[in-house]
Amino acid sequence: MHILVLGGTGAIGLLLIRELLTAEHTVVVYARSPEKLPEDITSNPSVTIVKGELNDEEKVVSALQGAHAVVSALGPSASQPPGTPIAKGYSVFITSMRKAGVPRLIALGTASIPDEHDKKDLFFWTAKQGVKYGARHAYQDIVAVGETISKEGSDLAWTIARVPFLTNGETREYQTGYLGDGKRTTTLTRVGYAAFIVDELKNNEWVKKRPFLSVP
Repeated sequence: MHILVLGGTGAIGLLLIRELLTAEHTVVVYARSPEKLPEDITSNPSVTIVKGELNDEEKVVSALQGAHAVVSALGPSASQPPGTPIAKGYSVFITSMRKAGVPRLIALGTASIPDEHDKKDLFFWTAKQGVKYGARHAYQDIVAVGETISKEGSDLAWTIARVPFLTNGETREYQTGYLGDGKRTTTLTRVGYAAFIVDELKNNEWVKKRPFLSVP
């Protein structure tokens, strides 16, 4: 498949691009600062690089031509500015995907995004409160991401892959479920997230769902 990647210059994004290439996909990296990409990616003939902003609809529509899906490693930071910029970027992308005929979106989320299948989980409830009050703009943006994708992208085949604390561990193993199901753990490797994306592109098991990922 031909896949457009958001957030490709970050730690998760680089792993995601490499996983997609290993799985023999072709990749468009849409990035504000593509100069951050390493040489092994920029020189790969299966990679196209497009420099652009999330809110540049004309450029986004152009970059989406021929794509089968959009996958994202975008997430807010502790120093996130106000105004939910990532959620607003997704709004532009959803409109652009519709115009370009791209049906599939897999996005990064966190436990701050609620799901009707979640049950009470003291650990993540406490962590969520810490983010809500300690990194307010990041919390507002990621919650808005969940709302934007599920509401504005209601006609798309979307998946929001919610993650716990991310680590640089080497295991690619992950488990999927919901908060409070008795199976979840508190971490996930970044390569585990990338592995889930590649698997979900193939299997489409979590369309219009918000699975919670963690290491087994």
